Amino acid sequence: MAAQPRVRYTGSATGNMLRDSALALVPETLDHYVELGRALWQDGPLRPAEIEVARLRNAQRVNCVFCRSARYDIAVADGLSEERVDMIGDAYMDSDLSDREKLIVAFTDYFLLDPAGMPQEFRECLQRSFSGEELAHLSLAVAYFSGFSRCAVALGGMPDELPRMQISIPE
Repeated sequence: MAAQPRVRYTGSATGNMLRDSALALVPETLDHYVELGRALWQDGPLRPAEIEVARLRNAQRVNCVFCRSARYDIAVADGLSEERVDMIGDAYMDSDLSDREKLIVAFTDYFLLDPAGMPQEFRECLQRSFSGEELAHLSLAVAYFSGFSRCAVALGGMPDELPRMQISIPE
């Protein structure tokens, strides 16, 4: 991980993690992403705990220290425990995650690593388990999380590890 930031925001601190990051250099653009993030968490058909499963799997794949360490309060309130978070690793198929959660992890992996490589049997299983709206929502959520975590990694400035932290949807 690049502990030295490649880009740094030097404005006044607001106490908001996104608005105090290098992304604050483009506030007009950031405002739209924050609004989209809020909608993904609050207005879609997936439960917050399900969205968090996808976000955390993305964090593992992209190796974003901040994303791996953060837990959204809305997902914790929806029942996502640290015990379940620990099951999201590479041995998730042998874990006690629900079948739906396992599909979310697998979908996230395909989305990030080989979106065209989803076997027909897997696509059929997704369609039996999720509505079209849910799959579209999951796709948008993973794309959003992937984009933000890749920005964080590419811009640098994160330590090798961070303590577990609970955060809220950015305002």
